[in-house]
Amino acid sequence: MTTDLQAAGAQRKWWSALNLQRQGMLLVLILIFIGASLLTPNFLQINNLRNILRQVAIIGVLAAGQTFVILIAGIDLSVGNLVSLTGSLAAGFAKINIALGVLVGLISGAAVGLVNGVVVAKGKVQAFIVTLGTMSIAQGLALLYTGGFPIFDLPANFEFIGSGTLLNIPLLVVIMVAVYLVCLFVLRQTKFGHYIYSVGGNEEATRLSGINTDFIKMMAYILSGAAAGLGGVMLAARIGVGMPTMGTGYELQAIAAVVIGGTSLAGGRGGIVGTLIGTLIMGIISNVMNLMNVTAFWQYIVIGSIIVLAALINEISKRYQSAN
Repeated sequence: MTTDLQAAGAQRKWWSALNLQRQGMLLVLILIFIGASLLTPNFLQINNLRNILRQVAIIGVLAAGQTFVILIAGIDLSVGNLVSLTGSLAAGFAKINIALGVLVGLISGAAVGLVNGVVVAKGKVQAFIVTLGTMSIAQGLALLYTGGFPIFDLPANFEFIGSGTLLNIPLLVVIMVAVYLVCLFVLRQTKFGHYIYSVGGNEEATRLSGINTDFIKMMAYILSGAAAGLGGVMLAARIGVGMPTMGTGYELQAIAAVVIGGTSLAGGRGGIVGTLIGTLIMGIISNVMNLMNVTAFWQYIVIGSIIVLAALINEISKRYQSAN
């Protein structure tokens, strides 16, 4: 009885700390938003705000999938080049049939995610090494498929995915919001979501309790791959071309959004709401620097500094929670 009460108390403390961290990140987002509106007069224009949301939509989708992987204490470095591969495949097949192009993009992304998950879970190979390898493989496959050349002349209905609107809201943003709502439901309302946190918090204890931890880990990587596939479709539709290198570097932005949002790289702590906040923080900062004509060189330095600072705050927060 006492043990159950202690466990319940610990769980309440954990959730309270997590909610406090989310509130802190939300406050940071609000302060950045206010600061941006003061620094750049054009920031609050409707077209600019709409443009920010459109710009962060693809990274946001990738970050949503990455959240599942990081919550189980994993990492997926392949998603950037997987965007290049799936986007190129989607563009090529969309010239035959639009629905087929979208389906091929999603399935190919999930398939690479499955490979990652199987090697990590069953092969017991470190996720960093596995996804570093599949990152290279995905890039090579994208170059082989396209021959190193962009795929032009995509159907207008396919490009509508990237340029169209729904109730005056960019369709890319609608897709991102739908993805986050689904992820939020899965993580908070399903047993699978509970197991994701459990595996990241203590994999061995979860396994001994009868949970198939290998299956949970494989599913996390499949979801990350599928999110990359969707991101590839979205990016190809947005720029109107399938390019074999169009997703290069996206993996770092996705991981950064998750980390800035408060999800621990050690696993078991964080969530999809924080990831969305982290994505918006990155998007606003990038937009403000563009409006202020800050060179890309300084933008890399600023974003990198934010990532390091977010990771440091995350670590300090974890130590404080452990001490209390």
